[in-house]
Amino acid sequence: MLGARIVSLYSRSSHDLRENADMKFAASLSFAAVMTAWVSTAEAAEQCRFIETRAEREACYQRQEAARVARQKAQEAQQAAQQKPYEPMTSEDAQLARSLRNICRGC
Repeated sequence: MLGARIVSLYSRSSHDLRENADMKFAASLSFAAVMTAWVSTAEAAEQCRFIETRAEREACYQRQEAARVARQKAQEAQQAAQQKPYEPMTSEDAQLARSLRNICRGC
């Protein structure tokens, strides 16, 4: 009876170990896929330097520069469109500060 319990405990732990290994493998596989996608997007910007014809290479650089300027303008427009801090209480704050100054004279 004791031997059956030990065998059942051993089989459970080996099953858990296999399941854990499968989860680690899936996590590492997804990490590798993400890294591959990230590297391929980074390489897309560097393809111009491998173009041998000077005119084509310069045209590629000009296209990249135009795309960069467009992204930068879009980002600046988005930042400008973000909500500005709203402070309608400035006149009321000044009035409150005056009234507090009148209440407490050197306390």
